[in-house]
Parts: sequence; structure tokens; C-alpha cells
Amino acid sequence: MPSKVTTPKPSARERLLAAADELFYREGVQSVGIDRIVQQAGVAKASLYNLFGSKEALVQAYLDARHANTMTQIERALPRFRTPRERLLGVFDAQGQVFTEPGFNGCAHMNASAEAHHGGPAEGAIERSRHWTRALFTNLAREACVADYEELARQLQLLYDGAGASARLDRDPSAATTARAAAAALFDAAAKTDEAANTQ
Repeated sequence: MPSKVTTPKPSARERLLAAADELFYREGVQSVGIDRIVQQAGVAKASLYNLFGSKEALVQAYLDARHANTMTQIERALPRFRTPRERLLGVFDAQGQVFTEPGFNGCAHMNASAEAHHGGPAEGAIERSRHWTRALFTNLAREACVADYEELARQLQLLYDGAGASARLDRDPSAATTARAAAAALFDAAAKTDEAANTQ
């Protein structure tokens, strides 16, 4: 008789992060208290403070985990695109997949930023996410040999942010498609400008 495979029970930390992810993302950081987190996670309140130290640190861990998931989704999506231009636009394709997920409620970092304390742990997590996104667009624009790649990256990040806000506010997943088309126009305009400068 084959032996029965048992799935390891999630640790207290994993259960707390899962509860925080569900509740914070759905209802907001300030709306959800510690008591609801520990109740849903099925752990003692002391475990939360032993593992994270404070609610703010738990919020930071929740945001960092959300960011890690976003990085993984984008990094898995981009290798299927062949050219630097396609990879750059592929970021918006990956974003569009997120918009269609059940329970999509906008960008977790943007939502949390309205409630974050200045200089607190949550603000640090938000800044790390923002820096990574800007660096991603900067590196992709540089790979595509755009002369002013930093300016293009700034424009693309604005489109990326706007698509996330629009998809949430309008409940319209096609915002990513619209942002992708705008990104393509910006890229092509920048490339044409570079080509014209090189022929002079």
C-alpha cells in the first residue's frame, strides 16, 4: 500500500502573512486590526509580536511579499519576448494578467501609500517596489538603445501606475491594453527621434 503523503502545516509566520495579505488587500491596512489578523491566522497575538514586532512591520512584510510576487510574474513573462521592444511592452501584458485575477483590488502599494506613516516600515516597502519598477523600465529602455532611456522609463512608469489605478477604479482590465498601446507609441517616437538625430 503506498504511503500517504502529508502536506506540512503552514508555519505561524506563513499563516499570519496569508491572513494579512487577504485582509489588508481587500479592506485596507488601517481598517484591519491585529485581533482580526490573529483570529483568521489561528495564532496567538503574542506570536505576531514575537515574529514581526508590530503591526507596521507586518504591513511591511505583506507589501514585500506582494512585491516579490509581482517581480516573479514579470520575470517569468519577459523571456518569451524576443526583442527589447517586445520585452518592454511585455511588462504591460504581465500587468494585464494581474487585472483579470479574481479579487483584484488595485496596486497594494498604491493603496497602502495613502495610509502609510512617513518614514515608517511600510513606506520603505513602497519605495523599494517603486525603485524596482523604475529600474526595470530603465534597463529595458537602455537595452532597446533608446538615447534618453531614463526619460522614457519615467513615462512608462506613469503609464504603468495609471493603468493600475484605472483598472481598479473603472473595473476595466483592458486598461493594460490601452497603456501598452500608449507605451508602444512613446517607444516608437523615442526611437524615431534617435534615428533622426543619428542621420544628421
